[in-house]
Amino acid sequence: MKIFTFDTTLRDGTQGEAISFSVDDKLTIAQKLDELGIDYIEGGWPGSNPKDRDFFERARHLELKHARLTAFGATRFARNPVEEDRNVAALLEAGTPAVSIFGKSWDLHVTRALGIKLEENLKLIADTVKYLKDHGKEVIYDAEHFFDGYTADPAYALQTLAAAKEAGADVLCLCDTNGGTITRRIEEVVSEVRKHFDGIIGIHTHNDAGLAVANTLAAVEAGATHVQGCLNGYGERCGNANLASILANLELKLGHTTIGPEKLASLTSVCRFMAELANMPLPNDQPWVGKSAFAHKGGIHVSAVLKDSATYEHIVPEKVGNRQRVLVSDLSGRSNIMYKLKQHGLADRLDEDSRRALLERIKQMEYEGYELEAAEGTFELLVREALHPGIQFFDVDSYEVSTRAGGSDGSHTTATVTLRAADGVHSATASGHGPFNALHLCLRKCLSKLYPQITDVRLTDYKVRVLDSNKGTAAKVRVLIEWSDHRKSWSTVGVSDNVIEASWKALVDAIRLELMRLTDQDSSIERAVEDYCWGV
Repeated sequence: MKIFTFDTTLRDGTQGEAISFSVDDKLTIAQKLDELGIDYIEGGWPGSNPKDRDFFERARHLELKHARLTAFGATRFARNPVEEDRNVAALLEAGTPAVSIFGKSWDLHVTRALGIKLEENLKLIADTVKYLKDHGKEVIYDAEHFFDGYTADPAYALQTLAAAKEAGADVLCLCDTNGGTITRRIEEVVSEVRKHFDGIIGIHTHNDAGLAVANTLAAVEAGATHVQGCLNGYGERCGNANLASILANLELKLGHTTIGPEKLASLTSVCRFMAELANMPLPNDQPWVGKSAFAHKGGIHVSAVLKDSATYEHIVPEKVGNRQRVLVSDLSGRSNIMYKLKQHGLADRLDEDSRRALLERIKQMEYEGYELEAAEGTFELLVREALHPGIQFFDVDSYEVSTRAGGSDGSHTTATVTLRAADGVHSATASGHGPFNALHLCLRKCLSKLYPQITDVRLTDYKVRVLDSNKGTAAKVRVLIEWSDHRKSWSTVGVSDNVIEASWKALVDAIRLELMRLTDQDSSIERAVEDYCWGV
């Protein structure tokens, strides 16, 4: 069965905490949603703010190939004739082929929030829908708080739907606005509504009880053929129903048609793209599209997945544009190591003893507090060192850091590093913006003549995590540093009860890795670690 899809990221999604899109962002997202095959894109409320008015003005020039751009608003104010209502006029001025308007379904809201009689509310709904239909618009009527209203007064809630339907509404969308309705109740109510109304019934759920996706699927099973939500589940309070999960479940679990299998294969990339624009990291454990959705860590799991991925994967990840990943950690068995080595043709280059030694080294490092799942650079260095034992570009003899407080002038930090390289002993002293910067400058000075390519390596991110907080200021810390050489990015990790030492370890590993890459440009090794940093 065809299920129509309605994305409200640009309206309801922007009401989520910390979500803010510029007009340019909104135009870009609308284009992406159209490419994904979404049927309706709700762009905003043109009567509520200048940004949304600007969006609809500029959106006239969007060349959407599939989606119908939709403006959002409310039924007319009780004091206004519909033809004189500013907000209704703004919906028409937006110039969209479809409009979505909400009206009151709950008698409590009618009498308390609006302060009008129940019969008058029915007239607001009918007048507004008819006026928009008379002006050639497709009208999606959102029955706000419908499930609460139906529980309080079923007859009146149905009357509000009838008022919209008789006035010409194309879709009757039932809204669980407070997000607290239980799944079984959603199914019961939608079934009852379906008995009273033909045509398209929609569902709009919020996630306050953690049930938004389940509630949407239940509504479809009960007869709804129009689903609303936001990709990545953005939205007010706990968010809207996650449309990505809804699409995947409807297509792959329930056999319905939404955007189709070809477009579904780009679902992960679109979700990650939107997360970047929202400046909200996509949770690794987000179903279907998260980085960890098809990641395997336990040795027993990996061993089974190597034989048949269906043992621990409910679908083929490529169907939603995701991929299988195998993680390496203290929970790894030999299967994890062999997976990564076989995957890229490296297994025959390490004998059994070398593979065992590599695994034991990884487990010991994880025991000490290292986290190799996030530090793909450190893992790559371990693999390269196992493949080329004995290669040592430099040895550190010593390093020293001192910081002197300067009163109103601030602090002054100086570092000295001494190391041995192929051409002899090198020593350098430098002042920097803190201990780590000073050490980094010293290391560059010592190695730049012999290895000038390391000047391309630059820090792009730096994170510190306390590992055993019960020890207070004596606690061990893990420092995770992200690097780039303008060609690719990677992360290295250091662990110590001294944050400077942990940072130094991560720095030295980053430089050693870059030198190994430059002297042994083995693409198969680089591919062996791509699972850690893979993204779209």
